[in-house]
Amino acid sequence: MIQLTERLQKIADSIQSGESVADIGSDHGYIPVYLYENGISDKIIVTDIRKDPLDIAKNNIYTRIARAGKLDFRMGNGLYVLRYEEVDAVIIAGMGGILIKDILSTDKKKSLSFNKLILQPRNAQDKLRQWLVENGFKIQDEKLAREGKYICEIIIAVPGTDHHYKDIYYEIGYKLIEKKDPLLKTFILRKIEIERKILKDTKNKDSEKAASQYEYSRNRIQKLEEVLKYVHSC
Repeated sequence: MIQLTERLQKIADSIQSGESVADIGSDHGYIPVYLYENGISDKIIVTDIRKDPLDIAKNNIYTRIARAGKLDFRMGNGLYVLRYEEVDAVIIAGMGGILIKDILSTDKKKSLSFNKLILQPRNAQDKLRQWLVENGFKIQDEKLAREGKYICEIIIAVPGTDHHYKDIYYEIGYKLIEKKDPLLKTFILRKIEIERKILKDTKNKDSEKAASQYEYSRNRIQKLEEVLKYVHSC
């Protein structure tokens, strides 16, 4: 049986037994292997925009699963390869937040036709959350996962309305705070550390840009520390 990294395991754990799945930009195909081997899903669509990565995923899957013919491999861009309501859950992981947003916004009606989106942006998480909330999605759950020196964010979104997300909660997910994710304190402290380095670098620079950046980072630290204080008090 395949062993997943913590990040991939938490993504896979977001799929319920019996749900059909599309893994967009599947990379090495490890999540489809796990879902199939463990009997979680028997309808899995594996996609990539380019032939070579899709062939790598296909080879990895065929190496591990004797009956991988039941899996559906498709080459194409984003959600173009899927029909409306074709699967229960769509996974888009390991891409930039702006790219994920662009994939979803290309056909918003199609994006809303799936029961659940499992998204793992590498960056621009705040912009992705804001787009989701402003375009008919509710953030149902969030998770943090370690991968090497990084702490990765996983966002589970469903069609609906969400009133919890605004301002700093676009960056520090409200659900992470609500559920007291065990990695949350470390996650926030790392962000504060980054902003303090920026303060140090811009403090004595005599330029309008540096002054603006200094003030922006100072305000961000204040907001992050307020969230951290709340987390500590829980």
